Amino acid sequence: MKYKEIKGKSKEELDKLMKDTKMELIKLYSQVSTGTAIKNPKQISQYKKVIAKIKTFERQQAVKIKKPMEVRNK
Repeated sequence: MKYKEIKGKSKEELDKLMKDTKMELIKLYSQVSTGTAIKNPKQISQYKKVIAKIKTFERQQAVKIKKPMEVRNK
């Protein structure tokens, strides 16, 4: 999922996406722990990245991060 797609979603949609993604990640981890082969092992890292993108967006909305100030020369 791209960051632009996350920015276009409402708070409720993001919460649902976060919950669903975490559940899928738990399912994949349980498959790994039981020794079942995963169809696509890269899915784990993809789900982790989606969770990180959602958390980053939520944090930016909470803090209202602006562009960094220019470094002043002394």
